[in-house]
Amino acid sequence: MSLRPQESGELSRSAPKLPRSQLTKATPFAVEDALKRLGSNLRTARLRRNLSLAELAGKLGVDRHVLSDAENGKFGTSAGIYVGMLWAMNLLPSLDGVADPKADEEGLALSGLDERERARGAGGPSNAF
Repeated sequence: MSLRPQESGELSRSAPKLPRSQLTKATPFAVEDALKRLGSNLRTARLRRNLSLAELAGKLGVDRHVLSDAENGKFGTSAGIYVGMLWAMNLLPSLDGVADPKADEEGLALSGLDERERARGAGGPSNAF
């Protein structure tokens, strides 16, 4: 937080401006496409259950526009919204296979025998202050 003077002379707290992520500036096509497919699949599941956006939004406690954004694959939609939609439609078990370490062939090949819990450099934390 930074402190900025107001006209009254008092200091106010405001969040510092953070640089925009490269991912939000130019979303890779594969990411954009995956979000659109997920949104489309969620819309199909909602319609098959004869749920309106307002009904599903009520179950999740969010505005219907948030769910509309998710169904349209809007990049800035929270992952929590997508997971909540899956939960509300009893589709949460379908998420179990996503990023499953046992199914990550590339990761397993790269890990070899030196599998770690955390991605920390060798030697542990430094006490150099």
